[in-house]
Amino acid sequence: VQLVESGGGLVQPGGSLRLSCAASGFTFSWYGMSWYRQTPGKARELVATISSAGGSTKYADSVKGRFTISRDNAKNTVYLQMNVLKPEDTAVYYCYSEGIYLWGQGTQVTVSS
Repeated sequence: VQLVESGGGLVQPGGSLRLSCAASGFTFSWYGMSWYRQTPGKARELVATISSAGGSTKYADSVKGRFTISRDNAKNTVYLQMNVLKPEDTAVYYCYSEGIYLWGQGTQVTVSS
């Protein structure tokens, strides 16, 4: 049972990245999924959530209109498309499976010129 994130990296302000989170070992399509982020010394912050079938999404105010969460249940994968990135988006991003309380290992996103 695991979640494995990928897609992080260094990007300039205004750029884009797409994070992926591949799930295995459980019935992915049964559960809502979320993306969180964390910077040193701060609590983990909810960024976006998507329902099990993908029909409902919610976003933190700080990312609304810039980030899009989506999922492909056939591929057991959830995505976070991040556009118009800002330096304050710099963080380790984690995916999380609701219901089974499972975290991925995280992927670093750094927005800097």
